[in-house]
Amino acid sequence: MNYRVVSAFAAAAVFLVLAGTASAEGTFEGRKKCYNCHKSQGESWDKTLHAKAMESLKPNTRKEAKLKAKLDPKKDYTKDKDCVGCHVTGWGQEGGYLVEEPEKFLIGVGCESCHGAGSAYRKIHRKAGEAFEKSQKTTPREKLVEADQDFEFVEKCNACHLNYEGSPWKGAKKPYTPFTPAVDKKYAFDFEKAVRNNKALHEHFKLAGTFTGDPMPKFHEEFQKDAKPPVKADSGGED
Repeated sequence: MNYRVVSAFAAAAVFLVLAGTASAEGTFEGRKKCYNCHKSQGESWDKTLHAKAMESLKPNTRKEAKLKAKLDPKKDYTKDKDCVGCHVTGWGQEGGYLVEEPEKFLIGVGCESCHGAGSAYRKIHRKAGEAFEKSQKTTPREKLVEADQDFEFVEKCNACHLNYEGSPWKGAKKPYTPFTPAVDKKYAFDFEKAVRNNKALHEHFKLAGTFTGDPMPKFHEEFQKDAKPPVKADSGGED
């Protein structure tokens, strides 16, 4: 995603709407648990603009961009509940980031921001990985969907990047983000291009093929074609 300046002011209400698309079983756990098996993806993500999303809310950062958006560059927005939702993981959802009790592994737009709350599907990943390693037994992806893993997360991206007045995204609602194409054309959002932006998203690594069948992630074959081999600690989970 284009995070030269992360969209700052998409409302918490947007995230509450998105929460309704998942079952009550899935709760946010934070990226540390994801990294236990996906070390390569984690190390790559740590270098991305999404990982540093909260930095743009701190005072005396992104001065020029904030002035264009009519924000006070000297103000600290890291506890502003109209801002933090687009800079953290799981805002307004069970187990997600809280301003009152900030969890460091939920700071930034992390794994679960795209893939969904991981408490249920993470267990399936672990068991399936163990079964594949032991006997090459594969697991259908539909089990992950039943456990709330998201394979088509364009709407999650839109919730921050297209939440402005006049946006083509049907889910846009007040209070809108001030970072819009009207402020600077670099804030225009195209999911097809953004999902290939390796400055915003983690690099892709070869997966073992633990999971099979539909839903096949839209960009799976493209990304796997040139994917790097993972470090030994990685399992066969799905990107």
